[in-house]
Amino acid sequence: MSDMKFPRGKTAVVGAATFGMGAAPGYEAIDLAVHASLKALAQAGLQPSDVDGLFTTLPQDPFSSLTIAEYLGIHPSVTDNSRTGGSSFQIQAMWAALALDAGLCNVALITYGSNQRSAAGGLVASGGTPIVYEHRYKPMNPPSSYAMAAARHMHEYGTTREQLAHVAVAARQWAQRNPDAFMRDPLSIDDVLNARMVSDPLTVRDCCLVTDGAAAVVMVRADRARDLAGKPAYLLGSASATSHRSIGNMGDLTVTAALESGARAYAQAGVKASDIDVALLYDAFTINTILFLEDLGFCAKGEGGAFVDKGGIAPGGRLAVNTNGGGLSCVHPGMYGLFTMVEAVEQVRGTAGERQVPGAKLAIAHGNGGVLSSQATAIFGSEETL
Repeated sequence: MSDMKFPRGKTAVVGAATFGMGAAPGYEAIDLAVHASLKALAQAGLQPSDVDGLFTTLPQDPFSSLTIAEYLGIHPSVTDNSRTGGSSFQIQAMWAALALDAGLCNVALITYGSNQRSAAGGLVASGGTPIVYEHRYKPMNPPSSYAMAAARHMHEYGTTREQLAHVAVAARQWAQRNPDAFMRDPLSIDDVLNARMVSDPLTVRDCCLVTDGAAAVVMVRADRARDLAGKPAYLLGSASATSHRSIGNMGDLTVTAALESGARAYAQAGVKASDIDVALLYDAFTINTILFLEDLGFCAKGEGGAFVDKGGIAPGGRLAVNTNGGGLSCVHPGMYGLFTMVEAVEQVRGTAGERQVPGAKLAIAHGNGGVLSSQATAIFGSEETL
């Protein structure tokens, strides 16, 4: 193990923005990403020409960091185009922090955009390259893989479909406080349970949205952050872990690599789960939230169902989770991880409007990629946490 230490609090987000949330017909994915980037830069009082570190990925562009650099008319000294699915952006935040701290760049932009809803007419195939040994059985991935994890958790720990439904209902209640959320209509437990079955035990309301949307964050070193227009949200820790690629190679369907990424991020930040004020967890499916609450230490393994039951993560519950409405009710344009980071920053800054968690100083933004394959955890704090 390397002795290298994460630069706790030495870098900060000074701009965080979204664009084209929900449906944005007429825009290409790159247009959406650039619009979000310009908004985030403007928050900090910066221009595209200030960016010398570019971290991005686009849905169908394997050279997206080159494409966006060209679009913005910039010549960054550091670029990264890593793609681990929805966890990509927490990982990019880790590399951006290390690059900034090492002096390899001065202004890092992390951005993503997708027009999957408009381009596909609401239908999209996802899940990445088919796994040869699974593809012949024709799984409907990714839902089928997550349904297996849900079914196993129910079998092992007695988790109920009603408890899964509480995750979706809580997300919707938070979304109703967010004017940018795509779905804000009332949603009940019965609505979730009686919705169209997608992959047993998951109904369509247990599954994330299919939307357009873009997000971006701008990071600089902490000493510069205090002089810029945007209020800083300091990156205290960021770590990742990968456990498998195909669901058939997941050692235990009820335990994710968030157990590892979370432990390392907490150690870097010098905090524990009980210190966290707001948790932004990648909720591609309702089972995700339960698994990540357990693996990130908010409750014991097997107790996630009881933790979310009866409004446990809804407004006024024991823990504020997915305060923007999450991938279930706010936005999910293919990869959602960067949106958790934007919301974490807004909560730490105190700029989340009606959904603001009073006195929030610490927020965790957790990304998930593949079929519970890649996990990445970032912890943001206010100046008081340094």
